[in-house]
Amino acid sequence: MTLEQLRIFVAVAERQHMTRAAEALNLTQSAVSAAVAALEARHGTPLFDRVGRGLALNAAGAAFLPEARAVLAAAEAASQALDDLAGLKRGAVRLFASQTIAAYWLPPRMAAFARAHPEIELHLSIGNTHRVTEAVLDGEAELGLIEGAVEAARIGKVRIDADRLAVVAAPDHPLAEWRETLTGAELKGLDWVLREEGSGTRSEFEAALPRGVAASSLKTVLTLPSNEAILSAVAAGGLVTAISELAAQPLIEAGRLVRLPLDLPERPFHLLRHRERRPSRAAEAFASAL
Repeated sequence: MTLEQLRIFVAVAERQHMTRAAEALNLTQSAVSAAVAALEARHGTPLFDRVGRGLALNAAGAAFLPEARAVLAAAEAASQALDDLAGLKRGAVRLFASQTIAAYWLPPRMAAFARAHPEIELHLSIGNTHRVTEAVLDGEAELGLIEGAVEAARIGKVRIDADRLAVVAAPDHPLAEWRETLTGAELKGLDWVLREEGSGTRSEFEAALPRGVAASSLKTVLTLPSNEAILSAVAAGGLVTAISELAAQPLIEAGRLVRLPLDLPERPFHLLRHRERRPSRAAEAFASAL
């Protein structure tokens, strides 16, 4: 088997879809299909079940996936060792960031680093706080950036900045002109749209709820997987959400959203690294720049 076959297999396994894997790898669908078929034929072991138009890992594929990731991580480590010999003249950094950081906080900092180190490639993947932590633990990413809380024995974290959650609604919401701090009863009477479980935004909001207001007591009518989807739903009217000020500010300034009177505590942004893995010099440089 080849490293390219392993790379393609992992991409298909993570997306459960040939076309989406091909798009992510910038390959044709036929090339992706051929690589998976060759891998299966070479070892006489199907790795996927074809379910309708989609794919699902079978037992063999699920058992093979961590082994494939480990081989790719080892190959990447070997490549990094050679890159380190060249100083910071070349190299690559694999980043994984939660949505708020990836969409609003990180891009200008990546651009500044790229200007200073044009030969170093920055590869960014996006997921919620739980997914970012997994990526750092698995070696899928050298650096992770999250706004949620995380505790893992093999993860080291450093505070790099902070944000604050805001409770927002459309201008025509019944509480849009409310001036007094929202009470627990008022919070329970609202129709909420929130991020999914595992999201740092959701976990931080639930932890910051006033005393006597349990997360389970809120009327959550929608759960959506991205800040953009939530902001669109709230701007349409009738719903409220708790979301990053960074994400909400453009719509507040445009008059499409208003803040409701509930003060929530500051939440830190953290940089994550694996305590037991040696970072590349490029990753160290990027971490220092942040």
